[in-house]
Amino acid sequence: MPIINKSRYPANWREISRERKEAVGWKCELCDAEHGKPNPRTGSKVVLTVHHIEHLEGTPEDNQYPNLIVLCQKCHLRLDLGKHIRNAKKTRRKQNDGKKTAQQIRGDTLPRLRKEAF
Repeated sequence: MPIINKSRYPANWREISRERKEAVGWKCELCDAEHGKPNPRTGSKVVLTVHHIEHLEGTPEDNQYPNLIVLCQKCHLRLDLGKHIRNAKKTRRKQNDGKKTAQQIRGDTLPRLRKEAF
């Protein structure tokens, strides 16, 4: 995920990130995809990122080794998928505030199927 609040990251974050990537040989720690090469599963060019393991609990300030993992885009997205889904739902709710649903527009006049009917 992109850095949302950069003020919570140290001024030398790029250096920390590069050091972690170098330490693992510029490969994703989950799937071994190599930085700059085609991803063996997707074929897209691999771009590595450094993920805070405890970032899901909101602690990007912990930049020590055990809290950092180097990931390709695919693995990073998979790891953050739950957060992406929650954010998308929240965004849709905000966008739909005040809008009528299809059921409200049609007056909910369509017959409902009941489980017992089957």
